[in-house]
Amino acid sequence: MNKSATAVAAQSIPRQALMAGLALAIAGAVLFSTKAVLAKLMYRYHVDAVTVLAFRMLFSLPVFAAVALWKMRTEAPLPVADRWRLVLLGVVGYYLSSFLDFLGLQFISVGLERLILFLTPTFVLLITSVFLKRHISRIEWLALLVSYCGIVLVFVHDLDGGAGSTGRTSVGALLVLGSALSYAVYLLMSGEMVRRIGSLRLVAYAMCVSSAVCIGQFFVLRPASMLVQPAAVYWYSLANGIFCTVLPVFMTMIAVQRIGASTASQAGMIGPVSTLFLGALVLKEPITAVQLGGTAMVLAGIYMLSKKK
Repeated sequence: MNKSATAVAAQSIPRQALMAGLALAIAGAVLFSTKAVLAKLMYRYHVDAVTVLAFRMLFSLPVFAAVALWKMRTEAPLPVADRWRLVLLGVVGYYLSSFLDFLGLQFISVGLERLILFLTPTFVLLITSVFLKRHISRIEWLALLVSYCGIVLVFVHDLDGGAGSTGRTSVGALLVLGSALSYAVYLLMSGEMVRRIGSLRLVAYAMCVSSAVCIGQFFVLRPASMLVQPAAVYWYSLANGIFCTVLPVFMTMIAVQRIGASTASQAGMIGPVSTLFLGALVLKEPITAVQLGGTAMVLAGIYMLSKKK
């Protein structure tokens, strides 16, 4: 589809539907970003990343399993090769990226965590350039430079501002960086499959695989007695599983269907900003001019990439 056709399609969306789609995309981004704040709250009860992730999936699995069963009954069976690809996607895309993210959150602020995760589109661009030999234009290089400078700015600020020791902050940043990289790989791997089997089916199946791995990991690495936790941990986990996992997935999917992936992704840029302020409001993490400046640079870089045709 050329630019003029795209513009016509965008203009043809009724204002009411456009506003509803934007509202869904923004709400989904804010809810998904809130998982970092909830994880931090759960860490106060001396639970670790393995436990937080397992509890999150325990509460979200029933919903994804119900959708997966519905799709299994109403659509044609998948070829064996696609089933193995879905298993790989579930492990790489959701399990590994979530596990590394929650591990990193034990060492860094939620503001820095969200900014690093927002580099995922830049990793997709770099991977396609290196492995698929895609040409990167000057404007794309500039967007990458601006985004990474913003991350460095906030990272150095966290090192100097007492967000933790230099070693802890560096380890946390590297773990979350690995999370963003693994999710970028997932996006590239899922691109062809989502067109063939549909986004709803792919997400439901992959999340079921991820949930099984996360819960299985818990029982391998932790005693069953760790399932007994204070009531607050269960409530935070319920919110993490339903409001920060299930709802954002479906809200974003509906938003993409209504207003398109490009517009939905731009609306989702509110995510890191909301995390920064939620961290200040709930966790009492300070907001400084340096953090705001770094956040603005990252959002500017991602916006430049999203506008590139």
